[in-house]
Amino acid sequence: METDCTRGEAPVNHDATGPTSPTGPLAALPALPVGTRLLHIGPHKTGTTAIQGALFAARDKLPEHGVEFPATTRHPMEAALAACARPAMMGDTAPTEKHWTNLLKRVEATGPRTSVISSEFFADAPDDETVARIVEQLGGDRVHVLVTLRPLARIMPSQWQQYVQNGLRMGYEDWLEHMLRKAPYEKPNPSFWHRHRHDRLVERWVRAAGADRVTVVVVDDRDRDGLMRTFEALLGLPGNLLRPVPDTANRSLTLAETEMLRKLNVEFRGNGLPDELYSKLVRNGAVMHMKNSCSPTTADVRISTPAWAVEAAGRIGAEMAEHIGALGVRVIGDPALLHALPAIPAQPGPPAAEARIAPEVAAQALYGALAAAAAVPVRHTAEAKARTVHQTSSKELVRVLGRRCLKKLRRR
Repeated sequence: METDCTRGEAPVNHDATGPTSPTGPLAALPALPVGTRLLHIGPHKTGTTAIQGALFAARDKLPEHGVEFPATTRHPMEAALAACARPAMMGDTAPTEKHWTNLLKRVEATGPRTSVISSEFFADAPDDETVARIVEQLGGDRVHVLVTLRPLARIMPSQWQQYVQNGLRMGYEDWLEHMLRKAPYEKPNPSFWHRHRHDRLVERWVRAAGADRVTVVVVDDRDRDGLMRTFEALLGLPGNLLRPVPDTANRSLTLAETEMLRKLNVEFRGNGLPDELYSKLVRNGAVMHMKNSCSPTTADVRISTPAWAVEAAGRIGAEMAEHIGALGVRVIGDPALLHALPAIPAQPGPPAAEARIAPEVAAQALYGALAAAAAVPVRHTAEAKARTVHQTSSKELVRVLGRRCLKKLRRR
């Protein structure tokens, strides 16, 4: 019997118009020159997955409007990691220079047409030399860099749970202490401030591309489609061509889910298991299947940031907004949003120690690991080859596991 663990999404407030709505400045926003190579560098947790999904879904319609999407996948992560000489996620296959050179060839093949490349991992470029090389290889003065930004207070919980999905074992409040109070603020995740000290990130790319070829978009979370409309305006696309694509695999984990995974990380590291096993069974098995099978409800506890950290993030956000404003780049949206303090819940959720994961969620996570261990998808049908574990029915997974266990028993 299959387990139905879909539990409904939390309600979303659609009654909002921000500074990036089509009725505001976007209505008069000129498109970039024909032939521009628009490079969207993120950083992480600023709407990158949503825009990548929308661009990829519309890739066959873009050429009608003079725009090309040269990547062959929604997110050319391996190419970006190779360009920045950064390692893959824990246990994943290391990217090679070939990933980057293949993307460059596809960009070059777009000729004089406008093209768009998006990966938040370009924000991880380690130094000025690497940034300058990326800009030059993509086309030099044809490159226009787009940076999307959100307030730190909204990024921090999402980024922490993402680090946990890559093996982090530190709790949220302890992590905040290290990121905000313990100089030099580089442990356990030195990439955090390299990505999210946004003024320095923008400045690095300004030094390579020039202020006139860098645009900063301040994302207004109240305007769900604002980022889509901004990309349409910059690329000269008709309105509503870019549409959101559902992607449950990219949802953030709840507090209980993250704590379950964090404790699993502790056991995993404590027993010296290989990173490759983590990639296969945990991140791409248990976590992926859990996220695709179980949607959070309003009853699930979200990750709550303490007031002191929210205030600290606001102060840093104000510094960053002021510095970005002095760089001479074009800013779309309201920079004040970068240091606006989100409301602190009157009754915050229980501490991590009291977070409890629903039995069906734990079951789906365990099942995802078992399915990954069985090397699903099944390889004897063309349809199965295209499916991942979380897209395969529970009944089929049980049959596969059963057959493989029987084969092993017979061999023994």
